[in-house]
Amino acid sequence: MRDVDLMKFKNWVVVGDVTNPTKYAYRILSKFYSAGFNVSGVNPRATKEGTYKSLEQVAYKIDAIDLCINPRDGIDIVRQAKELEIKYILIQPGAESEEIFNFCRNNNIIAVEGCALVALNNLVLTYF
Repeated sequence: MRDVDLMKFKNWVVVGDVTNPTKYAYRILSKFYSAGFNVSGVNPRATKEGTYKSLEQVAYKIDAIDLCINPRDGIDIVRQAKELEIKYILIQPGAESEEIFNFCRNNNIIAVEGCALVALNNLVLTYF
């Protein structure tokens, strides 16, 4: 499975510093939103209204996660994903670790390395 293949799912969560305009998580969240996806931001250290601190707080069934956070925090998010039976995770460059990949393999979670911005651009190019 490739990153662009995950774009068939419509209910996403972007995990990372989604409120900071200088960070990739913010740009990814914005791109998903402008492309018409149902998307929310999660940041375990969230302080702004409208950003969740955990996957459990999201009010809809999450199809896929974009992981754009330090791997030491990402493993906790992946564990939450397992508890919520989320089967697809797109792991951004720098968010990966062997611990995350091993956990995903051992728990039937499909982890795809890739870039959501590129995948979303390819999706737009495919349809227009």
